[in-house]
Amino acid sequence: MTPFQKRTRPKKLLEQLQEQLRARHYALRTEKTYISWVRKYILFHNKKHPKNMGEKEINAYLTYLALEKNVAASTQNQALSAILFLYRYLLNIEINQNTLIYSRSKKKKRVPTVLSKEEAKTILQHLDGTYLLMAQIMYGSGLRLMEVLRLRVKDLDFPNHQIIVRDGKGGDDRITTFPNLLLEPLRLHLNQVKALHEKDLFNNNGIVHLPHALAKKYPNANREWIWQYVFPAPKLSIDPRSGIKRRHHLHESSLQKAVKQAARLAKIEKRVSPHTFRHSFATHLLEAGYDIRTVQELLGHKDVKTTMIYTHVLNRGPKAVRSPLDG
Repeated sequence: MTPFQKRTRPKKLLEQLQEQLRARHYALRTEKTYISWVRKYILFHNKKHPKNMGEKEINAYLTYLALEKNVAASTQNQALSAILFLYRYLLNIEINQNTLIYSRSKKKKRVPTVLSKEEAKTILQHLDGTYLLMAQIMYGSGLRLMEVLRLRVKDLDFPNHQIIVRDGKGGDDRITTFPNLLLEPLRLHLNQVKALHEKDLFNNNGIVHLPHALAKKYPNANREWIWQYVFPAPKLSIDPRSGIKRRHHLHESSLQKAVKQAARLAKIEKRVSPHTFRHSFATHLLEAGYDIRTVQELLGHKDVKTTMIYTHVLNRGPKAVRSPLDG
């Protein structure tokens, strides 16, 4: 090797894992989560290389999470998904999930926090501007927090009064209701967003992240108005993957803080988060007499059992039973 030749070090396991996740277009938060779980799995087994481990070590780690760390069932499943991804796509080792034998975390049944219509209106009265619009969409259309943040201009269908949720939980698209009350406020909001976008374009910015392979298929689409976020961040930022400077959507913590503060000011003695508006959307639709399959479709639940939990929190008592004390 000459003095001028660069010595290239082989990529570490977690770096290779990151490449595999990005090649399959996993979300950035999923990428970070999977890498974190694989790191913990390796450290648990004293830094033993995963290729020298298998079902026995996976079982031991998952059992440790359930019995020692007392993690929720969803958390344990998330760890399993990360480890299986590592073996399948990076090490080319197929682990049969059905043959794994480990102690499973108990799935706890939790009843969601639901606001009454008056409580929801009171909290909304303590919000304004962008945060008010975002909360109104969650309550009026049943969107998840990240679904609101990732809305693009083209997803707001004003003529047909519908909002299109792209690549929601589970990777599916769905259509939900567009409240009449929000038609004009969102038009005015988009006028402001468009002015900001045009300013960015003037300053040789104005590009936005495009999902999956669209950036390659449509190289100029990232500057088009219809692809811009409905709720853009106030400042430009550096994309941690590409290193490109562009305007991302608002961070989820901003709405979380605003809603928490609004609930405090409204003196609502419940644990309120943005997701509480989605729970309230579902419950209030069922109270209004809409059938559960319709609500399931609007929420984007794959299984109606997930939607059925809202039948337990209607304003008629558990399982709609009338108390004998009330006659």
